[in-house]
Amino acid sequence: MNDNTGDSIRIMSEFADDPDMSELVREYVGMMPRRVDQMMDAFERNERDHLIRLAHQLKGSGGGYGFPILTDAAGKLEECLLELPSNDLGEVETQLQTLVDVCSNMAA
Repeated sequence: MNDNTGDSIRIMSEFADDPDMSELVREYVGMMPRRVDQMMDAFERNERDHLIRLAHQLKGSGGGYGFPILTDAAGKLEECLLELPSNDLGEVETQLQTLVDVCSNMAA
């Protein structure tokens, strides 16, 4: 479920109305700014392997917290990184920005 607020679309967890999951989802969403910083740092340092690990972790955890769009975006970045013939991360900037946008718009 997505909620329009201002210029951006808030991406709500599929578990937003589940009282058993609400605290876990809130904590997960709360760690996204740190994850975005880690991904951007890895990108700027041209650390392909680290960026692959971060994308893989988000791909694996996104659906479990009710964010299949996160799983999809992280999976696309991971796939793009794995197919890179070199460490030139400039080729994956669009996929990274899509994932950063998803992370930045997630809401509990």
